[in-house]
Amino acid sequence: MARIVGVHGVGKQRLGANTLLKDWEPALADGLDRADGALRLAPGDLHMAFYGDLFRPPGHTLAVGDPMYGPDDIDEGFETELLLEWWAECARTDPAVPPPGATDTLVRSPRAVQTALRLLQHSRFFADVSLRALVFDLKQVRRYLTDDGLRAAVRARVEEAIGPDTRVVVAHSLGSVVAYEALCARPGHQVRALVTLGSPLGMRMVFDRLRPEPGGWPGTSAWTNVVDDGDVVAAVKDLSLFFGTGAGRKVTGQVVHNGSHAHDATLYLTAKETGEAVAEGLT
Repeated sequence: MARIVGVHGVGKQRLGANTLLKDWEPALADGLDRADGALRLAPGDLHMAFYGDLFRPPGHTLAVGDPMYGPDDIDEGFETELLLEWWAECARTDPAVPPPGATDTLVRSPRAVQTALRLLQHSRFFADVSLRALVFDLKQVRRYLTDDGLRAAVRARVEEAIGPDTRVVVAHSLGSVVAYEALCARPGHQVRALVTLGSPLGMRMVFDRLRPEPGGWPGTSAWTNVVDDGDVVAAVKDLSLFFGTGAGRKVTGQVVHNGSHAHDATLYLTAKETGEAVAEGLT
């Protein structure tokens, strides 16, 4: 089994493990080089726990890509709440995005959804994300946290990838939620370090839905959370507020600068801080 298991985030439903490894392997190798250069990735060291296909819509005649989602397809409740959280965080980090007003956010109205989508599409963070992709990402997060069957299938992919030789799990975005739950569900595993990148684990609407229970420890000797201050998905930057309490528990927070693509997995992987966290787990 691989010494390092990677767990990807949302929006990868049309890719695969091999496709993602082509990006993750050289990026992580650069991160290790920037750390101290002493450790090198050997062939097979990094394995991708791929689950994106579980979110891929079934094919049918004369259609390509994701469903043609629009504003009317955003469900009330979780999806609307998450969208408005992203809006608020975008406004905090992007001067071009006005903050939510009480008339839009206090009443979770269709107007609020339409306003949020319009502003987010013109923000730095979501500038390269199409409307239907943004809505699809909202639905992926909601489905993982509320669909028991899908959640079990996704988590099984990660649990199966973690073997007796696995020492480090590197997880991005929603993948950090999956990896955290998978490790918590496997007491006695041999993983030494959990490295989370751009993680939404600190968002209350995510934290409260964690299983087997919110705030548990994943059983690793080290947990490093790497975040860009402009990463809207990782709205809560300091995970130690939720997971760092109790003996032997310490979440080390590292802030990096990924430029205009704050949530990009490969940019997180090339960071010196990520390389140092992975190297610590391997040695």
